[in-house]
Amino acid sequence: MSQVHPSSEALAPGHLAPVAAADHSGELGMWVFIASEMLFFGGLLLAYAWGRAYDPSGFAQASRHTQVLIGTINTALLLSSSLLLALATLAAKEDAVGRARFCRNLLAGSALFGLLFLALKGIEYRMEWREHLVPGPGFFGTQGDPPLRGAQLFFAFYFVATGLHAIHVAAGVLWLGALGLAFHRRRSWADGTRTHIAGLYWHFVDAVWVLLYPLLYLVERHR
Repeated sequence: MSQVHPSSEALAPGHLAPVAAADHSGELGMWVFIASEMLFFGGLLLAYAWGRAYDPSGFAQASRHTQVLIGTINTALLLSSSLLLALATLAAKEDAVGRARFCRNLLAGSALFGLLFLALKGIEYRMEWREHLVPGPGFFGTQGDPPLRGAQLFFAFYFVATGLHAIHVAAGVLWLGALGLAFHRRRSWADGTRTHIAGLYWHFVDAVWVLLYPLLYLVERHR
């Protein structure tokens, strides 16, 4: 009886399965991470809702001291960065000449917008420090009317939420920079799947800021 040997075509799916499983596990892991972060930031948003219900006038008074121009520019930067990363994800899935260079440039642009966001946030923090808007002794200094009860609570939430968000942005910038460098050096792990996973993280960071922006900068600005 002749022995039947499995063909290379039959073996191919078996050899590819671990790679596909690893790709799916990486995406699943990112979704689990995002879900846990949503619970965390959701708790912060609940704390904000309680504080605003406790003293809406104090929150409105404090919000009018935030730098709405910087906040608006930073919103545009993150939205533009997400757009570049979405284009990079699409490009990484195309098997075309020049794909690596195109992905590298898009990832570099996305990371650059993230760096600009952090730089502007640092400038904003410095301005708020000089204006005595950090909760604690001397809060509000001598500027305008004395702070209402909720004003200090608002800025406590402001610095915690934006500080944690800035840490997430910094981590994302490092990730995008490393991925862009991998595309530049033609590393085998720089592919569409890993770009997609990086995009999931970055779009989540962007979405968190889109939620924070009106809560921090636009509270009763019409007054």
